Amino acid sequence: MLYLWIKALHIVSVVCWFAGLFYLPRLFVYHASSEDTASRERFCVMERKLYRGIMLPSMIASLVFGIWLIVLSPGWMSQGWLHAKLALVFLLIGYHHVCGAQLKRFARAENTRSHKFYRWFNEIPVLILIAVVILVVVKPF
Repeated sequence: MLYLWIKALHIVSVVCWFAGLFYLPRLFVYHASSEDTASRERFCVMERKLYRGIMLPSMIASLVFGIWLIVLSPGWMSQGWLHAKLALVFLLIGYHHVCGAQLKRFARAENTRSHKFYRWFNEIPVLILIAVVILVVVKPF
């Protein structure tokens, strides 16, 4: 029963984390397109609150519950799909931190990238999500 509760909490925290990972780069698109100071300041506040208030706690919860699931099912460590999933999770953590660094660049008014860059940048977590879901559900290896 504990396993199912931890699994449910892991899924909820991953959903919340991905919501932020999808929305923050979209805010970057709008921020890069904004032309007035009031809009830029508003986007800085929105980005900071999203990153610190939703994304960071959700990432930490996802990692804690995910590690807990592995501890409860140590046999998974011998399965290739889990190794591939963990590699993608590490990439996602890196993406998360790149978003945080970009947030700081926007806050310092040092962004040099266009809204088109952020439109493409926004697709990275989608690709990772697709791969992770396939790995977890299908367990191809």
